[in-house]
Amino acid sequence: MATFTDDDDLRGAAFVRADLRGASFRASNLAGVRMRGVDLTGADLDGFVEGLRIAGVEVAPLVRAELDRRHPERAVLSATTPEELRSGWAGLERLWATTVERVRSMPPGTPEVSVDGEFSFSQTLRHLVLATDGWVRGAILGEARPFHPLGVLFWEAQGHEEHFGLVPLDADVPFDEVLQVRAGRVAMVRAFLADVTEEQLAAVCGAAVWDDAPNAASMTVLDCLRVVVDEEWNHHRYAVRDLDEIDARGLARGERADDSLADPTPG
Repeated sequence: MATFTDDDDLRGAAFVRADLRGASFRASNLAGVRMRGVDLTGADLDGFVEGLRIAGVEVAPLVRAELDRRHPERAVLSATTPEELRSGWAGLERLWATTVERVRSMPPGTPEVSVDGEFSFSQTLRHLVLATDGWVRGAILGEARPFHPLGVLFWEAQGHEEHFGLVPLDADVPFDEVLQVRAGRVAMVRAFLADVTEEQLAAVCGAAVWDDAPNAASMTVLDCLRVVVDEEWNHHRYAVRDLDEIDARGLARGERADDSLADPTPG
């Protein structure tokens, strides 16, 4: 199976009558891609879809409306006031608490199972620790050493753990230890939101150290919190998706869901 990575520049490439069945695209830039006469039966897309049009219809507003209909708790993603953030964060805590209890009721080893190369449940919680550290402890609170060593980097930054003082993605970390660190970060955000004011939300604090977007330096406390709640909500969605697969396929510790279709890159 051919693998194209950072070293391969495929900008402007043309795929004509190409067989891409089962291909995986991770953290890839597909902006402006044109597809004509393609077969997308069973395709699964997840990412930034602003401006994506299918048969002339812009997809993003339809997706957002359907997700909002299915998940009223998504209102936290557009929260603007301290009260809305506090209420929304409490809702996210309830979502995660229910899912953690589900994992505890599943067979031993479930937290370490990776489905199709995605983060395991344990790694997902470790990634959320990193997100909280980067956007709250680092950007908002300005702590000089914000990162807990158990944090997991996003996929584009994998391999740079030493720079942030982190253990490797595949480190053997007891699930109870992950839960303890995660609980501390959740409680920290809850405590911060308990006293935050509208003036504080509007204050410019800058972004997490890895963010180099044009507006990074002008990001406000509210902007940073929105990144955190977006991470929380979306990674919960991914986690539930994979737990459903684990249930459906009866996976045990260390197994992958359908190795023949697994993503050749970790994810």
